Amino acid sequence: MEQQKRKIAIVCGGDSSEHDVSLRSAQGLYSFFDKDRYDIYIVDIKGLDWNVDLGDGTTSRIDLNDFSFKKDGHKIFFDYAYITIHGTPGENGILQGYFELIGIPYSTSGVLVEALTFDKFVLNQYLRSYGVSVADSLLIRKGYEEIVSDDEVEKRIGMPCFVKPAADGSSFGVSKVKDKDQLAPAIRKAMLESSDVMVESYLEGTEISIGCYKTREKSVVLPATEVVTSNEFFDYDAKYNGQVKEITPARLSEDTARRVAELTSSIYDILHCNGIIRIDYIIGKGKGKNGETVDKINLLEVNTTPGMTATSFIPQQVRAAGLNMADVLTDIVENQF
Repeated sequence: MEQQKRKIAIVCGGDSSEHDVSLRSAQGLYSFFDKDRYDIYIVDIKGLDWNVDLGDGTTSRIDLNDFSFKKDGHKIFFDYAYITIHGTPGENGILQGYFELIGIPYSTSGVLVEALTFDKFVLNQYLRSYGVSVADSLLIRKGYEEIVSDDEVEKRIGMPCFVKPAADGSSFGVSKVKDKDQLAPAIRKAMLESSDVMVESYLEGTEISIGCYKTREKSVVLPATEVVTSNEFFDYDAKYNGQVKEITPARLSEDTARRVAELTSSIYDILHCNGIIRIDYIIGKGKGKNGETVDKINLLEVNTTPGMTATSFIPQQVRAAGLNMADVLTDIVENQF
C-alpha cells in the first residue's frame, strides 16, 4: 500500500509591511520542497482572512478552528506548518501559539523564543548576559519620546547611530542618523512600524549573515555570506532590489570563520531554537588577550524566519555547503515526527 504523503502548509503573508516579501519566500520554498514526498500548499494569511491556494487558480478558505480546508467536497487536514511570515504574527510567537493550541507541528522556534527574538532590544540585553557582544542601545516608547533627549542620545550612543523599529524586519523604518537634528524624524519613521524604537550605536566593520539548523541527528552551521553594499546600510533596496554584492563564503580568516560558526551554534542552543535561523553580525576590530588586534564578532540580530527566495542568503549558503534545499527542508520537517 502506497504511503500517504504528509500535507504541508507553507504559511505566508501576515500583517506587517513584509507581507509581499513573505509571499516571495513562500514561492521559493514551494520550488524547493520535495513534491514526491509531500503535498505542498501555500496558505496566505492576512488578519482573519486565511486562504489556501489549491494550485488550479482557485482558493479555499481555511477553517481557523482546526486549520483545515475543503477541496472537492472533502475536508483536508494539514500535518505540518512551514511558517515563512516575516513580521507579525509569524515571527513573534502569536502564530506559534495558535499551532500549539490545535496541535500542529511547525517549522520555527516556540512561542517564547519567537517573542524574544522579534524584539531586538530585549534580545540584545538577554544575549549580552551570556557574554555576546552587542551594540550599545536604548529604547524609546511611543508616548514617552520626551524622556530621552536628543542630547542624551548623542552622549550615550554617539553619532552616527541607527534608529530602527524594535520589532520588525526587512529594514522597514530603519534610518542611519548622522546628526542629532535627524533623530526626531527618524524616530517618527520607525514608529510607523513599531511602538517601540531602538536607537543603536554604529558598529564599523564587515557585515555577515550565517544560517544554522539542528535536528536530532545533526548540527549544521552554513558558510557565512558577506554583505557589501554601496548604500548607507543593508536596507530594503539592498536586500530585495539587487543593490548589494553578496559573497558566499564570506572573506573571513579561518580562525574568525570558526569563531563565528561556534558562536552561531551556541546562540542557537542558548535560545532553544528550532528549524533554520539566520544570524547577522558585524565583524569589527578589537583587542585580544595580549593587546593584539583581533576580529571582534558583534551580534546584530537573530532572524528565525529568514528569507527563502532563490537568491536569499540561506539557499545561497546551502548551495555553498554542497547541500540540497529539498534535503534540508526534509530534515527540518521530519525532525518534528
